[in-house]
Order: sequence, then C-alpha cells, then structure tokens
Amino acid sequence: MQTSILHCTTDTPLYEAAKRMADRRCSSIVIIENQQAVGLWTEHDALTINFSALTALTRPITEFMSSPVHTAPQQMLLSEAALFLNTHKLRHLVVVNEAQYPVGILSQTDIIMNQGLEPYLRLREVKSAMRFNPLVIQNSLKVTEAAHQMRTLEHDAAIIIDNHQMGIITERDIVSFIARQLEDMPVMEMASQPVLSINETAPLINARDLLINHHIRHLVVRDDQGTITGLLSFSDILAGAEYLYLSDLRDALAQRDMALARSRQNLQLAERVINSSLEGIIITDADTRIEFVNPAFTTLTGFTLEDIAGKKPSVLSSGRQDPTFYDQMWASLKTSGYWRGEVWNRRKSGELYLELLTITAITDEDGINQHYAGLFSDITHMRENEDKIRHLAYYDILTRLPNRRLLEDRIKLAVSHAHREKQQLAILFIDLDHFKQVNDTLGHALGDELLLNVAARMTAKLREDDTLARLGGDEFIALLPNINGFSEATNVARRLIETVSDPYSLQGNCFRIGCSMGISLYPEDGNTPEALIQHADAAMYRAKHEGRNTYRLYQADIDRKARDQLSMETALRNAVDTGKGLYMAYQPLVSRDNRQLISAEALARWSHPEHGPILPSEFITLAESSGLILPLGERVIDLVLEDMVRWRNAGKKLVPIAINLSATQFWQPDFVATITQKLHDTDIQASLITFELTESILLNRQADGAALLQQLRALGCGISLDDFGTGYSSLSYLHNIPAHSLKIDRSFIEALDHEENNSRAIVAAIASLARELGLKVVAEGVETEQQWHLLDNYPIDFIQGYLVAKPQPQGQFSEHLSPR
Repeated sequence: MQTSILHCTTDTPLYEAAKRMADRRCSSIVIIENQQAVGLWTEHDALTINFSALTALTRPITEFMSSPVHTAPQQMLLSEAALFLNTHKLRHLVVVNEAQYPVGILSQTDIIMNQGLEPYLRLREVKSAMRFNPLVIQNSLKVTEAAHQMRTLEHDAAIIIDNHQMGIITERDIVSFIARQLEDMPVMEMASQPVLSINETAPLINARDLLINHHIRHLVVRDDQGTITGLLSFSDILAGAEYLYLSDLRDALAQRDMALARSRQNLQLAERVINSSLEGIIITDADTRIEFVNPAFTTLTGFTLEDIAGKKPSVLSSGRQDPTFYDQMWASLKTSGYWRGEVWNRRKSGELYLELLTITAITDEDGINQHYAGLFSDITHMRENEDKIRHLAYYDILTRLPNRRLLEDRIKLAVSHAHREKQQLAILFIDLDHFKQVNDTLGHALGDELLLNVAARMTAKLREDDTLARLGGDEFIALLPNINGFSEATNVARRLIETVSDPYSLQGNCFRIGCSMGISLYPEDGNTPEALIQHADAAMYRAKHEGRNTYRLYQADIDRKARDQLSMETALRNAVDTGKGLYMAYQPLVSRDNRQLISAEALARWSHPEHGPILPSEFITLAESSGLILPLGERVIDLVLEDMVRWRNAGKKLVPIAINLSATQFWQPDFVATITQKLHDTDIQASLITFELTESILLNRQADGAALLQQLRALGCGISLDDFGTGYSSLSYLHNIPAHSLKIDRSFIEALDHEENNSRAIVAAIASLARELGLKVVAEGVETEQQWHLLDNYPIDFIQGYLVAKPQPQGQFSEHLSPR
C-alpha cells in the first residue's frame, strides 16, 4: 500500500484537490475531518463533474467525494483485500489503524505489483484479460463531451484517433484538466501521447511490466495486422488473474498441508507440485532448519538441498538487515502466522540479490507450528530498473552529474539555509570554449570523453559540500554554498579554469581547451535559483565576449558593453557599405539517391578587421537589432549573383542557389521588382535562384505573403520553407504557400539516433505530408552516416549537412560545379 497518503480537508476546493493528485500522480485523495476519513475522491469520480459550469471546480470537495469510505485494517491479508476490491467493484481501500485513523491507501496497482502473480501472468496471453470493443471517440470532441461519454458508457479510458496520430484520454487526464481549470478544448490536446501498444498474444507479464515501467494505466491491444482489438489496464489484469490465482493458491496450500500430514510418499507428491513452481520455495521444520528446497530455489540462489539441508535460512543472509528487522519478521509470524516483505540475501556465488519473500507458518490440527514455508522471487532487476529511472530523472546520463532539475532543488535548499544563517553562496556558470570544434574535428565520441574528463577535473577541485551539475552540451554549473565573499568564489573560478585548461590526451589526440565562466552571488545578485542561474549565464557570456578562458562577476558594465556594441556595429556597417570582409559560403545539397550535386545554400560570412571571423549568429543578430538587416540582405543577393556570374564566366554549369530571406527584406514593397532588375542586370535565370524563408515570416500576414510568393514563382524563382516544424503554424496555411521544397529542421535530424524520442515519427509525418503536397523534401543538418541510413526510411529527396560538405567559399565550391 501507499503509506504516504494524499489527503485534504472537507473545505478544500475541487480544483485544489485535483491539482494535488495531478502533482503527486496519485489516483485518489482522502478527505479527513477530525482525524477520520469521511470521504474518498478518485480519478474515476472526476467523470461525474459537470464541466459546463467552471464554478463547480471551486466547490468544496465534499460535494463530489464518495462516502462512506471503504476501509481495511492493517492486518488484512493482501489476498483478502484483493477479493474485497473485486467483490465490491472498488479500486481503492483506505487502510486504517486500531484508532480508525488512515495510515495508507491500497489500490489495484499495489496488488498487481505485490501479490506475486508473476507465474500466472507469464502463462496467460493479453487477449484473455483485455476488454473488447474499447471506447473510440473523435478527435474533434471537446474534453467535456469525452468525459460525458466515458461516464455514460462506463469506460475509464477512451482512444482518440485522427489521420496523423493516436492518443488516449484517461481519468487521470480529466483530473489534470480539472486541476488546471482549463477552458474546454479538443480532447486530443489533453490526451496522453504517445500511446503504447502490445500484441494480443503477448504474455500478460509483458503488459504488466510495460504499465509499471512507463507509469501508465492503459495499453492499446493490437492483432498481428496492427489492428486495434482492445484495451488493457491494471483493473483488467487483476480481474482476470486474481480469482484464478487465489483459487490455485488455496488448492496448493491444501495439497501441501495434506502431504505434510501423510506419509513420505504423499510428501514426495507435494514436492513434485512445488518443483514446478517458478518461484523459489523453501520448507523448514518448526526450529527453522531447512528440509526442502525446489529447483527454482537452486536456480535463484545457487544452493542445492545437499548444500544447506539441516541449516537455517540465515545461511543466505546478506548482512544488510539488522537484527531488529528479523525480530519484527518473526514477531509477525508468531502473531499472524504470515509475513511478506523484501529481503536482501546472498547467492552461493556471493552475489547479493533482492527477493520478495512470503513466509507462512504451517500448523497441525491443534494449531502448533510444524513447518515454515517460504516463497520468493528475485526482484533485483525490477528494483534496478526503478533506480535507473529515478537516476535518469535527476542526473545527467553521460557524466552522472546532477542535472538542472536536481541542481535547482539544491540551490533552493542552499538559499534557504543561507537566508537562515545569513551566509553567502555563489553560482558559477561554466561553458567550454570551442567545444563544438572538438566535436566537428575529432568526433562526438571523443567529445563525450572530453566532457567526462572535464567533469572529473572540476569535481576534484570543488569542496565536498559543493555541487557540480551539467545542464547539457558543454554547459556546467557549480553551486558553492557558505562562502565568504566574492574573493572565495573567484579563487574557485581560477582553480577550475586552470584545471580545465591543462592539456588533454584522448584517443591519441593532444589538445587544450578553455572555459568561460560567469559568477553570481546570493543575495547580491538574486534570491531564486532562476535569477542566480540567469545572472551567472549573463556574466559567462560577457566573459566569452571579452576574450574567453576567463571569468566575470555579474555586475553593471554598461559603458564597456555599449562601446563594444557600437564598435562592432560600426565595423558591420562599413562591411555592408563597402563589401569588404563580407563574402558568401556555399553548402551543397545533394540527391539522396546518387549523392549528385543538386543545388547549394548561400550563407553570409564576415571577417572583422580586428577580431577576425565573426559567427553568423552574432553579426546577423547585430544587424537585426541595429537596422542593418535590410542593406545586409541586399548585399548578400548581390554577392551571390556576382559569384554566379564568376562561375559562368569560368565555364561552369550553374546549379540553383538558395538565399535566406529576413522578414524585413521580404516585406519591402519593391522586393519583387528589385529581384527582377538584379536578375536582368546579371543575366541570371530566375530558375537558378531559390528563396528560403521560415514559417514565422508569414505568421501575421498570410494572405499578403502568399501573394508575394506567387509573384516570385511567376518570375521563375523557387520557394523553400526552412526550419520546417519549429515555427508557430506549421500546417495551417501550408497548402496556400506556392513552395517547391521543404527543409526539415536539423533538430529533428540530430535526434534521429535516439529511439526514445518522437523525432522519427515527426520526420516521417513531415516528409509524407510534403510528398502528398508535391513538395521536394530536404533533410538539413545530416552529420553522420547513421543519420543518412535512417533517412532511407522516409521519402527524402535531398541531403544537406556536414556529412556531405561544410559551407565553402565560392572558389572552393566552384570545384564541385561541372563544366558546361
């Protein structure tokens, strides 16, 4: 059972109770008054709410709770509780102590996980327990209508299917809807996705493990052709298996008692029955000396009967439980003749394992103990999986350092402690310099190894009470609690920079990297984790802008920043006016089928007269903020046309070149006329120019934008949608845009290697949609052969990315062009 029960008072509003349940992911909440359980409100009760009046959500929970409460004493056997739940068609029992005070809640899920049904679940197929004819509703229905159908037709879940996706709406989703006090919305927006499914011929044990490991309540059941044939939940498993299990268990116990009372011949017969059990079984005499073990016991522990006959079960003891644990176990056996719990034991090989153990005292007709029977199963793997899931929620998968979630929790605690003790703490935001260059030149495997080395070095330079966390990529954060002023924080920063900057020798490569670091202090720079991290981040970027491989404290530095900004803006303006320092790089697009060059994307590059090459993301952002984006865009078009004329004069066969458009440039009143004139002046065919634009450019002026694009298409230019799938309205007006191609955003391509996310489904959906609309599909950001291979599964036409080629200056790119 759940010993930490979720409860509220009688005057708690309905939405607040629902919010507590949603936050804790609990299926029920107990309403307590005067230390007595007066009601129970469950996820199933959420279906009875009248959603048409939102005021109902603010009413006291007592108006919606189930009462009276069905309770069970702590001493009730789990089998009895299961029988009670099934007989009364209940999902929950409130467990009370002798004073009738609630001490826990027992649910169907608890029974499935703890009653030891594994042998039977392994032998039964999903279709023997599933519910046929599940409720299927239209995705156009509102949440309130879906809840009404579920309540009317007595379903705890409904399947939602449309042309592109499938979801499932459950009672838990309805609770979340109530908790968030949302306006009515299409049911698909509240549905749980993705929906896991299982074949109807699979063992029930597989279905149970899926439900437990993924923390879900329902599985869609399919036949061999993939057609949905039913729905399966914990309730179905319990209803289908509980009675069979109890009946068989009673028969087995009766046979065992008769065998122990009869002759050795009958005992051997009982042993043959026990030998077939998939659980380990051990039988001792009244003095707990071992008399019998079954083959499953030997398989699980490594001990044969010859090894341990006459010895006590303590031969298996791991030493991890103290004497008090065993005293309580034997006290329960003497009192009730029964004990069930988890025990760490040791195999013959010395390996520790965790078992779910049930001990039953076997008495004669006079009630005197004659034997003890123990049944157990190895649950080590299950517990390890649970621990892994918990670890993944709070720790970085690569470095095993705390992740952002755990870091923020620790910062909150550190801030609270510092506030009470009137102390300071520091946040160090650390970003490795030029880490991407390491990945690009030496490979991601070496990059991962480098991150591990960096994490180990920095951890060694921190105190035991400090926390080093990884946010992702090459970003780390160090929490330094209880420091004495900024000088102590800067000393730590210098130590970290020094250790990171030391040489690395990895996989036969020797190199150095640096790190840029920003420091924020509590309470001077903020009193929340968000503020402290944000300010340390800002200071880190200042450290990068001011030379890298150094640290900066978060502080006002307006004059310096303004001077640098003005200097950079002036240099960019001169470059745009004169063309000096600006040039174009071209990244090829090749056919997926034969890797032949099809076209190229033109990318602006700027070399600062003093600082050298400037990242495109920096100078384009600067151009947008300073009003230079329009002249920069015109200069880019001129440079591209000049390069194309140069290639033509050199006898090269031209390929279409794609030019990125900014929103400012696109919405110029004379944009189409300007392009027409430039093409005429350079005698470049319009069909050799493609304009790339993102969805957000047309966000608020769809009709006007479509008209402009029609003019460009009429001129002969190509239109390509860039970064598709990341904008605000991916599909709403796609059919109105006269595009000829569509580029799938690199973020989806990068994620193809990870099967646990939805990127493959998204790529398949986008590619199929584009193919249906007659658009060519470009996969950009392809960096590995693995990604290229995975793209063979989808209707992709062209490939762009570092695997094909990096952006190249016009002279180098011209080598890819064939002679005319």
